[in-house]
Parts: sequence; structure tokens; C-alpha cells
Amino acid sequence: MKKIITMAMMAAVATTAFAQDALVKEAKKQFSAGELDKAAATLAPALKSAETTDKAAAWNLLNDIKFKAYQDEFQKFALHQDYNADRMVSSLVEGFNAAQECEKYDVQPNEKGKVKIRFRKANATRYMQERQWLYNGGVLQYQADNKPGAISAWGTYIESAKSPLFQELTMPQDTLLADAAYNTALLAYQDKDYATAKKFAEVATTFPEKEDDAMNMKLFIQKETAQTKADSLAYLADLKKLHAAKPDKEQYFNLLQEYYSRANDTEAMKAWAEEETKLNANNKMAWALLGEAEMNTEHWDAAIEAFKKAAELDPTWTPVVFNTGICLNSKAIALQDELMDKKTMNITPANKEKVMAVLRQAQVYLEKTRELDPNRETTHWSYPLYRIYYAIGDKAKMAELEAIDPSLKE
Repeated sequence: MKKIITMAMMAAVATTAFAQDALVKEAKKQFSAGELDKAAATLAPALKSAETTDKAAAWNLLNDIKFKAYQDEFQKFALHQDYNADRMVSSLVEGFNAAQECEKYDVQPNEKGKVKIRFRKANATRYMQERQWLYNGGVLQYQADNKPGAISAWGTYIESAKSPLFQELTMPQDTLLADAAYNTALLAYQDKDYATAKKFAEVATTFPEKEDDAMNMKLFIQKETAQTKADSLAYLADLKKLHAAKPDKEQYFNLLQEYYSRANDTEAMKAWAEEETKLNANNKMAWALLGEAEMNTEHWDAAIEAFKKAAELDPTWTPVVFNTGICLNSKAIALQDELMDKKTMNITPANKEKVMAVLRQAQVYLEKTRELDPNRETTHWSYPLYRIYYAIGDKAKMAELEAIDPSLKE
């Protein structure tokens, strides 16, 4: 009984294999008759089936079918006749990919354990000659606003540079690879296909002329695909490495600033800003960010010192001049509250003079702000300056500001 079952199973396998091989033969006939699409459709099941006897030959047949489809359209293109650009380019891509699949099976040992490579030489010669058209085809697809087609053609062009199919040939100097890698990554990024974009951006980073742009793209991909805290910290770590390697590149500093600002973590911003001022004492933005962090935690003296450092580096930087005045004003208010007798709510003349001395310093910076920004386009300096004039009893200056800003009378 077991013998009968075994024989039946073997017969079934043989029947299945025969059926798949019959599809390959039928596809060959259709190919010879010029029925290219029909031949490809007939052949498809045999390519997927594990029962096909000669997979290398089957894939090579698809390679021949697709290459012929490419040639037919290319001939029309060369003769300036109407042609189907998408069919031309996609057929070349599919043909090359079929040749690579053929190569995988062609290098496998036969039933005697020997490797007899049958198709590599012809296919390598064929596609080395046409490889340029993988790139050109990508250009045509891009011009036709067919992004997936361009990505497919350029991606195949890039990957073909290291194809096992060409291992016995010398690859000529490739001047288009850098552009192809970056452009493919960029199109994929625009389509939010981040996996493909990252893959080809990585290739682009190996070319000095594309390295910076490709690294930036990788960072943006990393930022936009971050979903967990661990992802965000990995992005931060990579960004810091790039910033450390190229401290003069403003974009990395700006991205770090954006990261800490979005995190809404004053202490983290402060720690990073302090780190930046130590790395580069001439970084005015780092001093300004440190000033803001100290200001947000009401550390007035530390904030004032940081803003003054920033203003020393850029005396016309209106926001830091204004913030210095605001911090001095806030310091004066805090000092008055500290020195005032809590029972009588009075303050001694000596202590009042201490407060007024700080207010006069604030006055200097707010009046400087007024000079820099007379129309209040960047800062709204009129109200805090008005309050200082009120505190020191300068009615003439108060009236002057009221004429400029009538809302101060309310």
C-alpha cells in the first residue's frame, strides 16, 4: 500500500513539473510569434512554481521577452516615431531583473553537483551595453512625471553597478551614479517612501559632492519617522554627532535648537546651550538661547549675563537687547519685593536706591531697543519702558510715549 501511495505522489509531482515545463514551451512559441505580452503572462506561473525543471532557462526566457519589448519601443524612439516610454523603460528594468534572477539559478549545481553557467556571458554583454539606458529611462520617466517609474529605473541603474551578472566584466567609470542615487532618494522622500529614500540616500553619502545633502535627507527621514522616545533619542544622538563633526554647519545647530524647543524642556535646553557656549564662545545664538532658558526659570542675573554676551557679539540684535532690559526690570521688581518690609510694606531710602539703580540699567537697554526698533516691528518696548519712567517719576518721557502709544494712558 505504501508503495502505491509513493508511486502516486511521484506521479503527481511529475505531472506538476510537466505542466510547468509545458508553460515554458508554450511561452517560447508565443515569443517566437512576437506575442510578447501573451508570452510573459503564460510564463509567469512557471517562474513562481518550484516544480519548473529549468528555472534558469525560464527566467532567461522572460529576460528575452522583456528585452525584445524594450528593443521594439527603443527602435521607434530612435526613429522619432510614436513610442511608449513607460513600456520601453519598464521592459528594460524587468528584463535586467529577470537576467539577475536567471543568474541566481544559473550558478547552482546541477544533478551531478557541477556548476555550468550558460547565460551569464550573453546577458552581461547585453545589459552592460544598455545600462546607460536605465539611467536615461529614469530621466524620461521623471520628465513624464512618473515618479515610481523614475525610481525603478534609477534604482535598478544604481544597484546594477554591483550586480553579480557583471562580475567578469570591468565596470567603466560611472559619472552618473552620485546624481542617480541622490535623485532616487529625493523622489522617494517626496513620495514619503522613507525606506527607499533612506536606502539610496545612504548610497549618495558615499559621494563627496552629495554627502551633505544626503546626510540631511537621512536626518529628516529619521526625524519624520520617529515614533518612540527611543527613536527621538537616536535622532538626537546622530544629529549631535554630525554637529560635532561639522560645528560650522548652521543647519545642524538649527535642527538641535528645533529639537530642544519642541521638547519644551527648559533644563535640557539650558544644558545644551551651556554646552554650545563652551564649544564656541562666539556663538551668539547659543548665548541667546541660554539667556532665554535662564529667563524662563527667573534666574535674572544668569539670563542678563547671557544676553549681554550675545549683545556683545551683535550689538544691533534687537531681541537680546530688549530681553536684557526686561530681565533687569524683572530683577528690580524681585529686589524690591525682597528688600521691602513685609509688615509695613515700606522700603528704606538706601534699599530703594538699590532698586532704582537696577531700573536705570533696564532703562538703558529699553531705550537702546527703542533706537533699534523705533516702529516696534520686532519688540513691544513701549509698555515696559513707560513703567520705568513711571517708577522714576519722569513725566515728560511718559507723555512722550503716550503720544506714540495712546494705549499707555488706559
